[in-house]
Amino acid sequence: MKIKRHTAALAVLAAGALVLAGCGSDQNAPAGGGNPALDSLQVECGTKTLSAEGSSAQKNAMDVFKRDYGLKCQGQQVNYTGSGSGRGVSQFVAGQIDFGGSDSALNEEKGEVAKAAERCQGNPAWNLPMVFGPVAISYNLPGVTDLTLTPDVIGKIFQGQITKWDDPAIKALNPNAQLPSIDIVPFFRSDESGTTENFQKYLTTATSGAWTGEGKTFQGGPGIGQGREGSDQVAQSVKATEGGFTYVEWSFAKNLGLGIAKIDSGAGPVELSTANIGKAIDGAQIEGQGNDLRVNLDSIYGNKAPGVYPVVLNTYEIVCSKGYDPDTLKAVKAFLTVAANANAQELESAGYVPLPEGFKTKVLDAVNAIS
Repeated sequence: MKIKRHTAALAVLAAGALVLAGCGSDQNAPAGGGNPALDSLQVECGTKTLSAEGSSAQKNAMDVFKRDYGLKCQGQQVNYTGSGSGRGVSQFVAGQIDFGGSDSALNEEKGEVAKAAERCQGNPAWNLPMVFGPVAISYNLPGVTDLTLTPDVIGKIFQGQITKWDDPAIKALNPNAQLPSIDIVPFFRSDESGTTENFQKYLTTATSGAWTGEGKTFQGGPGIGQGREGSDQVAQSVKATEGGFTYVEWSFAKNLGLGIAKIDSGAGPVELSTANIGKAIDGAQIEGQGNDLRVNLDSIYGNKAPGVYPVVLNTYEIVCSKGYDPDTLKAVKAFLTVAANANAQELESAGYVPLPEGFKTKVLDAVNAIS
């Protein structure tokens, strides 16, 4: 299946929302708060406070989701801890939370699929992608506001092969920049991270295999860089360090005002923008069976077309297809339905791209199928 691009560059969701047949509750209320998409939405709210944990990449989006959920289902809450994708998966399969957040789908080879099915009373767990978010290649370089890098240069920095900001390879890409002769100070995620996993997949594809690290644990050069737990600490460390450099979700880079490099994949520098992210996900494919909506990002990472910003990940909510108690079921479905219709402008301001309309319908069909 191809993801159809929204005609408004994916930035604005249609006001009309999917109405779940047969749903309704005396807890439904006009949404208010500037999100008309929720006004006509009917959900059966339930009464259970939900617990969730995982991806820090989606933490800021989750704040938007939770606010809209509280407006639609008045008094209802979701307690979400942004502890990292690895923690989200482990807590979900252990039955400690109602749904897990992850930047990558459950891994069958690592036994996550089987363990999740066991946790779901013998039923499969589904990976539901809720929001696309770009990864910013961020830096702290006073006086340099326009910086272009290539995948090869990015990889060599994290491998320790390029260590100074005025390295000839960087100067060749930025002939008009006043690059200081100071050390590059790379930061990376020290915890297991879906952001790291996707970033390393991108480097492997975009460098034609010159980067060999893989998985949720960062695999840079020996002794290169400093590890920090969570996206917030990584971004804060770059903010506090002249010469700092990292990969981090767009929301964190925007919120701290970090420099964001353009990426030249071979067709010229491309800035990180909603429109350029839209071009990147335009050809993405969905894999998996039925309502298990795994996004294949491999074709994005190697996309060298003009105007494509290719470093994109999507966050998943990992849920049981069946096996919840009745009140948890109501609350999970209500929250995910509201999340898919959350305030588009607030999501974009926080550094995310809301679900394209056609893709949103498929996600909502999967949410409605949870039983």
